[in-house]
Amino acid sequence: MLLAVLTISDRCSAGQMTDTAGPAVAALLRQDWPQAEVRTALLADDEDAIADALVALCGQGAALVLTAGGTGLGPRDRTPEATRRVIDREAPGLAEAMRATGAGRNFFAWLSRGVAGLCGTSLIVNLPGSRRGAEESLQAILPLLRHAIEVAAGGQNHP
Repeated sequence: MLLAVLTISDRCSAGQMTDTAGPAVAALLRQDWPQAEVRTALLADDEDAIADALVALCGQGAALVLTAGGTGLGPRDRTPEATRRVIDREAPGLAEAMRATGAGRNFFAWLSRGVAGLCGTSLIVNLPGSRRGAEESLQAILPLLRHAIEVAAGGQNHP
């Protein structure tokens, strides 16, 4: 199974900051799916480049693509817009669960604009860009992801 993590950050992609969110998310995925191939990449906050990367990963058969960053209110935060360009159907409950869980720890989680949805059979989920926000958001939905991926791929094992 192919899983992917895209960190979206102008500063990290320019070498001005070290990406800590992407590696933390990849580590959580490897922990939960030790047999999976986990690919990582780092992109600037460029809507077209993000959309192109998402389409490419979905075309390569990624079961799950997690983005970290670009979900805030900043003028260059365009990850949700890029994601909406490529998904066929939204899965709003995942984003709602992440915001609700995060807001219990940090009230500013309500400002996250992250979305989740399907591009074909690939599930795409936008996580916040901070390491803590990305980890906590992923942990909030991790119990749902295995089932979501299975059903998206055509499995009919509903609980």
